Amino acid sequence: MDHAEVLALHDRDLRERAQPNGPGTRVERTGRVVRRVADADGWNGILWTDLDESDADAAIAEQVAYFTGLGREFEWKLYGHDLPTDLGQRLTAAGFTPEPRETLMIGEIAELALDTELPDGISLLPATDRATVDLVADVHEKAFGTDSSRLRSSLLAQLAAAPDTVVAVVALAGDEPVSAARMELVPGTPFAGLWGGGTVESWRGRGIYRALVAHRIRIAADLGYRYVQVDASDQSRPILERLGLTPLTTTTPYVYKP
Repeated sequence: MDHAEVLALHDRDLRERAQPNGPGTRVERTGRVVRRVADADGWNGILWTDLDESDADAAIAEQVAYFTGLGREFEWKLYGHDLPTDLGQRLTAAGFTPEPRETLMIGEIAELALDTELPDGISLLPATDRATVDLVADVHEKAFGTDSSRLRSSLLAQLAAAPDTVVAVVALAGDEPVSAARMELVPGTPFAGLWGGGTVESWRGRGIYRALVAHRIRIAADLGYRYVQVDASDQSRPILERLGLTPLTTTTPYVYKP
């Protein structure tokens, strides 16, 4: 895999030419900025920019004014190779709060090690309706300690309006949900994205997360996708590297709350 070539393809297909990925969402291009606009329960944020020292501050102010006018919190998704090089400092000065940095990892599916099996006693249940989506949301709350109401509503809406663009699954130990994850499929591109993978703390270290990664990638392969991409935390990065995914750059969410 040519790292520079794949990173450029990622930036073009998933950022610069991003598509709406759910009901009630739209992608807008204004000047040298691409942003995603959703309702209050969806993800609002900046996907791609082509800025330099001469126009970065004005672009930041414009986006703050726009989303503040909508009454929406939004995220500026800053990648390690974005310009200008001090864009993160400019965002902080404008009132954004940086969240933990993650690593963008991409793998060519044909080259990945996908022979991982589920641990004994663990079964997988596709999340396709309200009851199973509730299980995914419950695991998310326990694994990450955050409110999952936004995830619940957006996943239900996406499954209803565009079920071919998302795959969600929950791992069960008997009847107990212990891990969950989803995959976003981007039609017209070679990319599938892995999101929200998390395991309840008492069930970590048993290979469940790794098995869920492999399970979703096998589905992407069957659907004809060439690459899989993940924004990996420091905890998940070693597992993904053992499967064959490669770190290409970093990504840091900068959040602005009106």
